[in-house]
Amino acid sequence: MRALLLAAGLGTRLRPLTLSVPKCLVPINGTPLLDIWLDLLFEGGIERVLVNTGYLAEQVRAHVAASRWRSRVDLVHEDELLGTGGTVLANRAWLGGQPFLLAHADNLTRFDLAAFVERHRIRPAGVVLTMMTFRTDDPKSCGIVETDTEGRVIAFHEKVADPPGDRANAAVYIAEPELLEFLSGLDKPVIDLSTEVLPAFLGRMITFANTGYHRDIGTPEALIKGAAEYRAAPPLK
Repeated sequence: MRALLLAAGLGTRLRPLTLSVPKCLVPINGTPLLDIWLDLLFEGGIERVLVNTGYLAEQVRAHVAASRWRSRVDLVHEDELLGTGGTVLANRAWLGGQPFLLAHADNLTRFDLAAFVERHRIRPAGVVLTMMTFRTDDPKSCGIVETDTEGRVIAFHEKVADPPGDRANAAVYIAEPELLEFLSGLDKPVIDLSTEVLPAFLGRMITFANTGYHRDIGTPEALIKGAAEYRAAPPLK
């Protein structure tokens, strides 16, 4: 399986730190966030990784060139950001017509990749996407995922007062090539996955529960908290 890591964002909520460092290279206890992702994916069995670049791309290119994984990492630059879905569609040929992993590489995470892949492999008939979820400590502040008894996603509840649970979208997916057909059918280059694509796959998407660790580290406060939690989190069983 191949993986596409989205790493081109501006990281505006983390300024002033991201005025000189791209968000994907922000250090977590001394280790750049991108390295945490690459280690997790390659050690878990991913064949190749494509990283999209945009903001401060030269730093990302230099970092990857010095990485121990450099022979298995490809880079693609976006002068104008294409959105989550647009980046997937633009790199359709690289994905090779096979199931693929897609992730926002600006979150701090630890999960069992083999279990994630297996969850997708045994998905119910008709399912195209497997979405990773995580347990949030503030359900009112993020999008909560509602599922049926089979684990199919049947609704999203975005920042509501009384959400039906505490499992949120972790922005990590395994997708079948059918997703690309849908993206192509939108007939536009810039596509947002969360607003323009996921709602169309309700009932055709299942969840995988991240039982390791996951946090959006998009603010300085969240970054500090996440680094401490990640350092203290127990290893995956």
